Parts: sequence; C-alpha cells; structure tokens
Amino acid sequence: MTFNAFVLRKETLLAGQIEQWDLEELVEGNVLIKVAYSSVNYKDAMVVKQGNLAETSPLIPGIDLAGTVVHSKDKRFSEGQKVIATSYKIGTSHHGGYAEYARIPAEWVIPLPEGLTLKESMILGTAGLTAALSIIKLEQNGLEPAGGKVVVPGATGGVGSLSVELLAKRGYHVVAGTNKVEAHDWLKQLGASEIVTREELEESEKLSIRQGEWAGAIDAVGGKTTSYLLTTLKRGGSIASSGLTGGVEVETTVLPFIGRGINWLGIDSVTCPMKERAHAWYRLATDLKPSFLGETVNEITLTQLNDVLTNVVKGSVKGRTIVQL
Repeated sequence: MTFNAFVLRKETLLAGQIEQWDLEELVEGNVLIKVAYSSVNYKDAMVVKQGNLAETSPLIPGIDLAGTVVHSKDKRFSEGQKVIATSYKIGTSHHGGYAEYARIPAEWVIPLPEGLTLKESMILGTAGLTAALSIIKLEQNGLEPAGGKVVVPGATGGVGSLSVELLAKRGYHVVAGTNKVEAHDWLKQLGASEIVTREELEESEKLSIRQGEWAGAIDAVGGKTTSYLLTTLKRGGSIASSGLTGGVEVETTVLPFIGRGINWLGIDSVTCPMKERAHAWYRLATDLKPSFLGETVNEITLTQLNDVLTNVVKGSVKGRTIVQL
C-alpha cells in the first residue's frame, strides 16, 4: 500500500518534496498509525531548512503526530485507538508526522486524553506540551498568581502564544514580549495584560543584577533575553527555559542566584519521562486546556508545508499551524 509523505533528502539541497512511499519503507516500530494531523514547530523548520538536526536521509520530518492505530504489536494499544506521539527521535532520526502513515515505537505513544480531539492535540503539539511542562515546573518551584508578573518573550511563537493563554487562564498577570505590533490585539485576546518590545527584554548593559520585575518567566528565546531575565527576576523567582531562537550563549553571574535565590529551570520536551509527559497531556485536556483552542490556528496540507516552514525560519508565522493529512 502506498501513501503520501513529505520527504527531506539532504543530498538535494534540503528541498522537501511529496513522494509516494510504501508502508514497508517505514523504519522499525511496533505501532502503525494512520495520521490525521501533525503540526509545525520551529524544530521542524530547522530540520527541513537547515538540515543540521536531520540525522538520516531520506527522512519524513514532523516531530508531532496524532491519529488512529491501524496495527499494534504491543498489547497496550489496539486497532482503532486514538493516540498521540511527539518528540523523542520522531522527525529527526525516525520518520515522523508529515505523512499519511507513521510507524512508531510503543514507548513513544500515549492514548489521546479524554477531553481532546486529534485536531486539538496537534494545535497544542510539542509547543503546548512544552508550555504545560513549564507551568507545572514553575508552580512546583513556588510560582503563584499572587506572586507578581510572569513574562513571556517570543510571545507570538507556538510555545509563547500558548504560554500566554495557559498562564492567563490560571489567573496570572502576563507580560508578552514581541516586536509585532500587528499581533497586539491577538495577544490581548489570548490573555496578555501588558505587551513589551523584544529590545526591552534583551541584555545590553551587561549588569549583574537589576530591580526585580518578574515572579517568573517562560523563555523559548534564549541568548541575550535569558541573560536579561536572570538579572530581573524577583526574589525566589524562576525562569523555565525551553528554546534557543535568540541564541545558545547566555552571560550571567552568580549574584542573582545567591542574592535572590532565583531558579533557572530547564524544560526538556524531547526525552521527558513518559509519566511527566502523560501528566502534562492530562492537564492540557482538563484544567490547562486553552479557552480559544482552534480559533486562530492555521490549517494547511502537505503541498503548503515547504512555504510555511520557510516563513517559520523568517519569524513571520504567528501562533500555531497544523498539517491535515
């Protein structure tokens, strides 16, 4: 049986193209899934447009997928069951979600939580999982709405926009960071109380510590932004770091840590233990489920994917984009 797949071949200048594949071409895995939806993430754009994250060629990218089990050699899953699979090695060294079928190791698959549809799960995708993991870890380290403002730089991105919405739903005063003036009304609709520019959240003077402003931060940017946020957290505040769109190098000193007792928390949605992953998805299906889920999503097909991934690299994509298979 053949099916459509968006395939990256590194030897052809990283040009993703739609090909007809046979099920036997899929790599090892004991759960065969008919994919309903995938999603578009910054990591997907890096895989396709830069190639440095693609560990094999040819490769079907797409780090997220949701669909229905066709066949399973693992007793935990049965034919017709709706499931989600995100991250791990999916879409980087294991064929991923940009295809009508995927064969995935059972250890990477979770049942679709009650309260979410397949489409909703991919509107959330790895971005939503990352936002949920960030909030859970921040609150485990003392963050609460009464503690003060929570800042979200890169607020128009997938992780950023969902973080704004999830935080606002839990009653936090959210400060969104963006240079996109046209996105202000949208961010306020999601729940942002204030909006600041990107430059206001970047290190420029290389100060070791500043006046405390934030009780917490969800940072998918990195670089100079992380450097600045570390100097402006209030006493006992925490940053949840999950991204590097602004760079991987961070300049800091020990002063904010030993002087204010701040926390720098790493968020790993790739190899996150299944127990934590399943709990985060349960929260996304219940108390953390966004109120506006699906209202501003951009839905595309495989034929539109290449152009969208190019725009993701340029930073011109707002919110979430899903791929209908």
